[in-house]
Amino acid sequence: MIRVLIADDQALVRRGLALFLSGEEDLEVVGEASSGPDAVRRARALAADMVLMDVRMPDGDGITATRELAQQQPPVAVVVVTTFDLDEYLFGALEAGAAGFLLKDCEPEDLVAAVRAAASGEAMVQPRLTRRVIDEFARRRPAPATEITAQLSARELELVRALCEGLSNAELAERLHIEVSTVKTHLTRICTRLGVRDRVQLVVWAYRCGLAG
Repeated sequence: MIRVLIADDQALVRRGLALFLSGEEDLEVVGEASSGPDAVRRARALAADMVLMDVRMPDGDGITATRELAQQQPPVAVVVVTTFDLDEYLFGALEAGAAGFLLKDCEPEDLVAAVRAAASGEAMVQPRLTRRVIDEFARRRPAPATEITAQLSARELELVRALCEGLSNAELAERLHIEVSTVKTHLTRICTRLGVRDRVQLVVWAYRCGLAG
């Protein structure tokens, strides 16, 4: 079971999300929070696997809370779910360590997919926001040197290209005929070698290097 905490200052939103998620057999809503600091405290106390986090909340914002949860050992995965389609929130959340970013008008299946992705160590951004993420992080980061690209083996480059197609770890494993655990090991090693934090930034790096079209 994936233990989910819902953080939103509106009780109606919290209850609605809880009701929706409770219909999924592998998801369990273990608690609710109405502010960022409250989310951090309750996530620890309830041993939540991941948090659905609003951005604008009184008595402590969601981005600060996301950064605190991402820095914990072990870190708690966070998917930001907000009404506000603003770049400062989108990029602020991802830079703080969020594993996903969705708007509250997203499709229900996207929300469930984001929860499952975050809990399994993957990242998901709402499809219509993905291009903005790639463009902005590519603009902010310097182009990697050719020597860095050369550090990856042919197998690793194949994995990165497949990742850019939006494949999950399970799909990557099937594509490359390897175990899911091996996929995770490869991705961790690649991210460490290239100095990128997560899958989202790895995809950005791949676009900057011309590995994805």
